[in-house]
Amino acid sequence: MRKRLGCLHAHYSNIEYINRAFSAFNMELIHFVDPALMYHVTADETFQESDARRKVKEQIEWIAQCDVDAILITCTNYIAILNEDQLSLPVPIIKIDEPFFDAICNVQRPQSILFTNPATVAGTMERLKQHAAHHQKSLNLEVIVVNHAFELIMQGLKEEYDKKISAFLKQIMKDEHKVISVAQLSMVDASQQVENKTSKPIINPLNTLVPFLADLLKLEKKLINDEE
Repeated sequence: MRKRLGCLHAHYSNIEYINRAFSAFNMELIHFVDPALMYHVTADETFQESDARRKVKEQIEWIAQCDVDAILITCTNYIAILNEDQLSLPVPIIKIDEPFFDAICNVQRPQSILFTNPATVAGTMERLKQHAAHHQKSLNLEVIVVNHAFELIMQGLKEEYDKKISAFLKQIMKDEHKVISVAQLSMVDASQQVENKTSKPIINPLNTLVPFLADLLKLEKKLINDEE
């Protein structure tokens, strides 16, 4: 049976990544995008955390009513805001960063994790630390923010954004002893380009999500002649 996945994004650019990643599977993707919430969270001083939690709860419940088999949240800020104790849903909520955290926690060497959006760092790192503690894992991790990059993707300048990230990755990868990861979905293309050129693996949230979700939903690959 074909599965339906509801996807909640904070930016339209994330849709392409998810569509491409799951194009080989026999499933239907339904995308919901609300960039306004992140604007209020980061720029509106009158907007309270309780307002954000209520808004995310409403969005998740709305998606759950669309006959989906699961809900995927791709925005780490959304994930940090979500309070699952307030929800009672018939479908699982999949947080894009949890399989990513599993991969990071299984690395025993020193690591560097990269961000471009400073606003996502605190929430993501707090969740990562909680995840590691819950699984009794220790982390040897350096956090790096690629400055003056995130505004490029928000302005629709993806090519310039990817170039900036690629150049930064190549520079820090000179330290061959560290494992590198990129924390945001928008950084996946640049990281994969560098990985292909250098043959050095870079952990990203999309590569860790696909096998996790395929196993959870028992996804079937499309037939070669499937034109959908």
